[in-house]
Amino acid sequence: MVGKNEVLEAIRSRRSIRKFKSQQIGRDELDAVLEAGTFAPTGGGAQSPVIVAVQKPDVVEELVKMNAKVLGSGGNPYYGAPTIVVVLASPKKWATYVEDGSCVLENMMLAAYSLGLGSCWINRERQMFDSPEGKALLKGWGIGEDFVGVGAIALGYPDCALPAAAERKDGYIIKI
Repeated sequence: MVGKNEVLEAIRSRRSIRKFKSQQIGRDELDAVLEAGTFAPTGGGAQSPVIVAVQKPDVVEELVKMNAKVLGSGGNPYYGAPTIVVVLASPKKWATYVEDGSCVLENMMLAAYSLGLGSCWINRERQMFDSPEGKALLKGWGIGEDFVGVGAIALGYPDCALPAAAERKDGYIIKI
């Protein structure tokens, strides 16, 4: 039987956080989360994704507005997180770009949890960075137009209790 294991426990207990303190996370914490993303597995070891960490309030607000527009909402799709980490990848560079970017996002969410930070996977980055506004941001960041948004994480200090885990569904695992 497998004994107590910190990694498995983190996987079991990490939850999406949807309410954040306004306090910005520290540089060391951010660097640790970003580094964890760079150690995610990628197809052929190509390291095809690009990670963009956004903490400048005006750029965070721009991303909030772009995502809300795609969502058709006036709210904050990043739940007030002070840091947004966007993961982009190019379908022209590697066929597994979505899978690669998804692994990067998961590594960063687990790392965040291990450091006492909250995170939540956020969608609609593909539509955001397909727009003229998104293409202009990519250009300003020095990223080619062939990159697409895979996803993002809202990142910060939780301002809520850790949500309880949902029961695992029947039939989730099939052993043959």
